[in-house]
Parts: sequence; structure tokens; C-alpha cells
Amino acid sequence: MNLVRRSLAVLLAVLVSAPVASAQNHVIGKSALDKAVHERAARDQADREAIRTLLERQDVREVAKQAGLSIEKATAAVSTLQGDDLQQLASQARHVNNELAGGATTVVITTTTIIIILLIVILIVLIAD
Repeated sequence: MNLVRRSLAVLLAVLVSAPVASAQNHVIGKSALDKAVHERAARDQADREAIRTLLERQDVREVAKQAGLSIEKATAAVSTLQGDDLQQLASQARHVNNELAGGATTVVITTTTIIIILLIVILIVLIAD
């Protein structure tokens, strides 16, 4: 009876450890994980910088003032943005920055985009509080 229990214990130990041993083959290395984390952090920082660059423009400040929006709150909220919200706002900010830097004089579409960006940032701040 003792031999059966020991044999059963060994068999169960082997069966439990087999999936763990094979799962370790799919684990990524520490350097690859570090690289992915650094790339994500750099991309997020670049996205935040694109939004801040837009918010620092004088014409954007004037539009926000006319709309009654606080640039200071929006700028402070940029650091709290993450994920899809951050990527979408950064994409729109880059588009507006490129249009305005290229000397675009039609501000109808870009003004709407600026207001949308500011509203989303302020809403995120209000939700976070």
C-alpha cells in the first residue's frame, strides 16, 4: 500500500511538472521584455510631446480661450493619457501640427479637431478626479 502511494505521488508529480517545463520554452527573454517596455515608453512619450506641442501653439491657445477651455488643465491631463486615447489624440495633434506648420490658412477643420482634442483631454481629467 505504501509503495502504491509513493508511485502515485511520483506519477502525479511528473504529470504536474511536465506542462510547466514545456511552458518555459515560450517565455521571452528579459532583454526582449526590457526592449519592448522601453519602446512603448518612448512611443508614449513622443505621443505626449506631440500633444503638448499642439497645446503650446498660440493659435491653439486663442481657439481654446474663445471656446472657454483651459489649456493648463489640458496640458496637465496629457501625462495621464494612456493606450488608445493617447494614440488617437497624438495622431490628431500631429495632423494639426503638420497642417498649421505647413502654412495652412484654413482653420475650419483644424479648429474643430483642436476643440475635440481639448474636450477629450478635459473630460479625461474630470473623470480621473
